[in-house]
Amino acid sequence: MPADAAQPLLPPLEELLAGAKVVSLPMRVRFRGIMERETLLVQGPAGWGEFCPFPEYGDAEASRWLAATIEAAWHGFPAPLRGRIPVNATVPAVSPDRVPEVLARFGRVDAVKVKVAEKGQTLADDAARLDAVRAALPDAAIRVDANGGWDVPAAVAALTRLAAVGLEYAEQPVPTIEGLAEVRTRLSAAGTPVLVAADESVRKEEDPLKVARAGAADLIVVKVAPLGGVRRALDLVAQAGLPAVVSSALDTSVGIRAGLALAAALPDLPYACGLGTVSLFESDITLDPLVADDGAITLRDATADAGLLERYAAAPHRTEWWLARLRRVHAVLAGQDTARRLHATGG
Repeated sequence: MPADAAQPLLPPLEELLAGAKVVSLPMRVRFRGIMERETLLVQGPAGWGEFCPFPEYGDAEASRWLAATIEAAWHGFPAPLRGRIPVNATVPAVSPDRVPEVLARFGRVDAVKVKVAEKGQTLADDAARLDAVRAALPDAAIRVDANGGWDVPAAVAALTRLAAVGLEYAEQPVPTIEGLAEVRTRLSAAGTPVLVAADESVRKEEDPLKVARAGAADLIVVKVAPLGGVRRALDLVAQAGLPAVVSSALDTSVGIRAGLALAAALPDLPYACGLGTVSLFESDITLDPLVADDGAITLRDATADAGLLERYAAAPHRTEWWLARLRRVHAVLAGQDTARRLHATGG
């Protein structure tokens, strides 16, 4: 079926289970509090899809991730407008002495995202990490990601200080949309040249367009899986009317392939994308990992390798946990699909 054709109905659960593989991949550095990333991979008629909502996410939220998985494996992707996608390096909340080691995994890049506001760390830790990045890459664009870790006064104070290294933008400095708007207003009034990007305030809101209507961000960060697929993300960006940065959710190359499809299909791509995170894994599940080469990733398919799937197979009890989750979340999607069809027919 052509990638742009109308999407078929939700595939039966049995089809997903038949091609499901659960793996646990070791990380090179601690990221989002974990040293191993578990994910469930499925193979469908259009290729491979990845289902990897973090364990704390409820089934309703995880249903969007499964919709994206099904799009990748059963529907395919929209036609691309570009074949190479610029990507940034990602520096977790490591000590400054580890920054060169982390950056070396990404090769040459023109942009770096640096994690800040980590629990248990201070603003001085953040500043030292940023200084180490700037020392290593004097000409790179640097953006920071706080994951909503500050309140408004702390965010304004932190970004005023961190702006000294030259910041492209600050991603989700505070948790709420109202807070983002206030941070943006205060920074502008003080003449602090830091743009505000919304991430969680897009992908975790029931209404992902609320942040745009509120004028709370200068740009939005979009991730395929939490938004329910490439097509839904494209529609969101079009409606939001804001510049977009495509990012990942700590995916294997299979999930990164979906992110690349989104970045390739956007009419405009003004910022390097946060799709280089395969470099944070000790190993991937494909023999041709989607990692950056000279600051960009060439668009190509990702095929899981049977040997790597076996080598990194999750423990039996974790596999059962993920398969049980898949069954529950598929039921959620099936209910949503039934409700949409009833609504469409006036039932």
